[in-house]
Amino acid sequence: MSNELRFGLFLSQVGHDWSSLLERFLLAEELGFDHAWVPDHLLDTGGDLGKPCMESWTLLAAIAARTSRIRLGVLVSSNTFRHPALLLKEAVTVDHISGGRLILGVGTGWHVPEHRMYGIPFPPPAERVGRLEEAVQMIDLLMRQERTTFQGRFYHLDAAPFEPKPVQQPRIPLLIAAHRPRMLRLAARYADQWDTFPEVTGTATEGVRTGIEEQIQQFDALCREAGRDPAMVRRSTWTGGEPLHSEEAFLAYVNGLLPLGFTDITTALPDPEHMPTVRRIATEILPALRVESGARD
Repeated sequence: MSNELRFGLFLSQVGHDWSSLLERFLLAEELGFDHAWVPDHLLDTGGDLGKPCMESWTLLAAIAARTSRIRLGVLVSSNTFRHPALLLKEAVTVDHISGGRLILGVGTGWHVPEHRMYGIPFPPPAERVGRLEEAVQMIDLLMRQERTTFQGRFYHLDAAPFEPKPVQQPRIPLLIAAHRPRMLRLAARYADQWDTFPEVTGTATEGVRTGIEEQIQQFDALCREAGRDPAMVRRSTWTGGEPLHSEEAFLAYVNGLLPLGFTDITTALPDPEHMPTVRRIATEILPALRVESGARD
């Protein structure tokens, strides 16, 4: 797998209507970002329940039809929301609409209030990890096989066909968000891309006391234990829009991550007042960083 350096934008649908969302994704593509993402939530996890929040996969399908180059994904799909076979049907549909530009991001699900409000079961942590592991196994098999039979503790398939297969072969790149030991082990075994970020209150990493450097050491060891070369797994992280407030802030952020082996660096899009700076970063700094990264490789 290529270790090319890629940059992304996290373009949350919370608080935006369709026209605004499409405009943001078209801007990301125009500026030359490599990928752009929406979260998988049914409401504003920040607590403002009056904000609009469109469903992620139907939204991504529409965006895929209106863009042409940028890679797209959900960061990340909550395994509690959909049966894995249905999720994969949605993902492969978007892969075809986009001409093979999808990254399939998955995670266990974490936001308790939305599960409670919408009556969606929220199993304890150990079960959520077990369910995700079975989901990942099923997703991989369905993309590769004509018929799939699977008998797990949580999920079952009975000679299930799966057509069409994805545009991307042998499978859509699989991103797994993992911050804790069992999830790191799962990502080390199955992920094409591992995603993590530091502890942030009110997010999936709340309560994670392990620093990023220690997580990376654990992940590398777990990859080797699973018989995989750690360098073959892309590594991604994301943060808010602050690094895009100035060229200096962006370079400081990126240069702090590159020595840790991150290949994919994503930020949120800052307020409109910072757009001139975002344009300069996208058109001048990103190309230079990609060239420098390629020279180092």
